[in-house]
Amino acid sequence: MIRSRYARWMTDWEYRLETRDNNRVVRPFEWGLDWTADFPGAKPSPASFSPEEQKRYFFELNEHFIANSDEFFGYKTPTDFRLEQRPIRVHGTGSHANPEIDDAKYAGQFGTFLRFTSPVRSPYPENDLVNARWFPVPAPKNKPKRAMIIVPQWNGDALSHNAFARLFRLFGVSTLRLSMPYHDIRMPAELHRADYSVSANIGRTLHASRQGIVDIRCCVDWLEQQGYTQFGVLGTSLGSCYAFIASAHDPRIRVNIFNHASTYFGDVVWTGFSTRHVRQSLEKVLNVAEVRRVWDCISPMHFFDKFERWHKQVLMIHTAYDRTFIPEFSHQVAAEFRNRKPEAEIRCLPCGHYTLGEFPYKYMDAYLVTKYVAGAFNRAYPEGTPFEATQVEATS
Repeated sequence: MIRSRYARWMTDWEYRLETRDNNRVVRPFEWGLDWTADFPGAKPSPASFSPEEQKRYFFELNEHFIANSDEFFGYKTPTDFRLEQRPIRVHGTGSHANPEIDDAKYAGQFGTFLRFTSPVRSPYPENDLVNARWFPVPAPKNKPKRAMIIVPQWNGDALSHNAFARLFRLFGVSTLRLSMPYHDIRMPAELHRADYSVSANIGRTLHASRQGIVDIRCCVDWLEQQGYTQFGVLGTSLGSCYAFIASAHDPRIRVNIFNHASTYFGDVVWTGFSTRHVRQSLEKVLNVAEVRRVWDCISPMHFFDKFERWHKQVLMIHTAYDRTFIPEFSHQVAAEFRNRKPEAEIRCLPCGHYTLGEFPYKYMDAYLVTKYVAGAFNRAYPEGTPFEATQVEATS
């Protein structure tokens, strides 16, 4: 009885949070063949393809990229890394966001931001200028320099997850908080939400995901240039998807924390309450199995074999009442981790996708994450093991 009442209460709370924004836009379905033109190994695709030919093209494209994912998520290290001092801006995406009021709270405050040009280019210059807020911590003497890269959730504002940087500081860990493609300062003027990251445009969603994954790896490049030798990533929701795939293709990322985790990108879009407006357009052209296939190459489930190649520490946190990454998907991911990484820690909190960011659950999450970071670096990089040796081991 108590459990059922709690479940109803939690479901009602989740629903209120899910529906508080009324600025979601139902955009028309588009194949987006033009967005795949510069994908490595992609063949020219005439716009005159019939709908069935376009569908088959994306099926084959995804199969090719899964088989050749190291190439698909490969890149050339940017040469224009730089730090900028800029005023703090919120860049809210909710229907009640008001830039003048929101930004006034931080008047006169500045932050340090890493900027560089993404190796994956889009038609939007503002989106291609990567943005990551930098929270450095002086490295303890005679200790390795450690850093975490934080990748927040879809439509998170520019302040989202910054609090983790203060917590990681307690353990001598610096933090880069990355803005995903089409988020906050990277958002084109025509948008009010980060719609181009996940939309009914098949090619553009693939492109945005590839860009976000490559951007994470570029952040590791910059950290290496600053003398950092130990690296971790914390991804939440969509950021969790990007973080997992980046880590699966990069041996340097050894500490991994995933807030919410799911199986296939298309399944989440199809079943999730947060993406119902995207499904509304997709289902006019594709069924659930086809949606999975056109976004297979950005789905974590296809890359567990590659994730398993290297020594990695894993904390996965999921929620019991999630209506966006539904629990059955999270259970499947948890089973994969337990099978492939027996040392992985799996934690389930008694809340949902949105309520994880609310009191008291956000403090439970922060406790689990912080406690994990406190010990994970020592396990990922055993004391006395030179970084050069771990690199050789990881790439052999």
